[in-house]
Amino acid sequence: MKEITKKLNGEIKRLTNETFKFDERVKEGWFSAVYFLKTREIVEKYRPNNIVTMQFFQKEHAVLCGTDEVIALIRTFANDADKLELRSLQDGDKIKPFETVFTITGKYEDFGYLEGIIDGIFARRTSVATNVYNVVKAARQSGVQKPIIFMGDRDDHYTQQAGDGYAAYIGGSKAQATHAMNEWWGKQGMGTMPHALIQLFEGDVVEATRAYKETYPQDELMALVDYNNDVITDSLKVAREFGEDLKGVRVDTSRTMVDRYFCRNPEVMGSFDPRGANPTLLFALREALDKEGFHHVKIIATGGFNAQRIKEYEEVGVPVDIYGVGGSLLKITIGFTGDNVLLNGTHQAKAGRRFRDNPRLELVED
Repeated sequence: MKEITKKLNGEIKRLTNETFKFDERVKEGWFSAVYFLKTREIVEKYRPNNIVTMQFFQKEHAVLCGTDEVIALIRTFANDADKLELRSLQDGDKIKPFETVFTITGKYEDFGYLEGIIDGIFARRTSVATNVYNVVKAARQSGVQKPIIFMGDRDDHYTQQAGDGYAAYIGGSKAQATHAMNEWWGKQGMGTMPHALIQLFEGDVVEATRAYKETYPQDELMALVDYNNDVITDSLKVAREFGEDLKGVRVDTSRTMVDRYFCRNPEVMGSFDPRGANPTLLFALREALDKEGFHHVKIIATGGFNAQRIKEYEEVGVPVDIYGVGGSLLKITIGFTGDNVLLNGTHQAKAGRRFRDNPRLELVED
């Protein structure tokens, strides 16, 4: 992953530079906490030209992401940026609690006001990358890596898609819902059909799937099968109609719904929760497809999945081939802290903090 990341660095820096240059208000301090702006004025008046080292860390086991954005931010908006010494880990590096991931050495008045923005970049990107990594790891319980589709477009503001998509890529997701999510790593978005397409065919899953196939013959044919809340019946319909051309069926049953399969087969009901794309339903779907010879049809499960739920499914062998995950991947679970720890080369930091050098840090070259 590190070698892949290094190859991407130049393009990411170009894209992030363009993003930051689009909003010159960063330079004006619009996005910086006011106390940083006041501190800059005071330092310029009373303590100019002192050299400080600021270090950044967090408190979890995580997958680091955001270093290229941070470098682009500093190179674009810090005063005399070429005189600052930056040392950094790489996007994709595994990091430990309190491990220093990034340092800046230079005059405080040149870069100090960017501290909170840097924390925010690291927090968001590292949280997404780590969340995705944990989901990908959970989907590897059976010894085979099952694909994870990053479907976070509906769970956050659209302006975050490019950076979040890159962070998801760093975390291990190579399939993503929008073109924007793929922008920083050079691919295109992927997906098949929403419920809206089936609605426009009056609930006829077969005709909606046929229209999709005729319009996008180059795509692998994947049918959405929960529109009528009868995933086994509709899966068999499309499988019988399209045979070998059907590559998969996607189950997106709402966590508030009980599939009609359970109404027809009350004897299978037990102490489990029958709502949503639950294991019993997915086992029954796999059995029904296999019984009619559709062993090649994969099952894609979406809707409310996170690392813990995937882990539970994998531990009992639920026959899911691909997971689609959205909102749980965008939760900000990791916070970063920037501390001034050296003043003119000697220790000077608030109580409880000290310079923590890290031999893994690499000097950032222009």
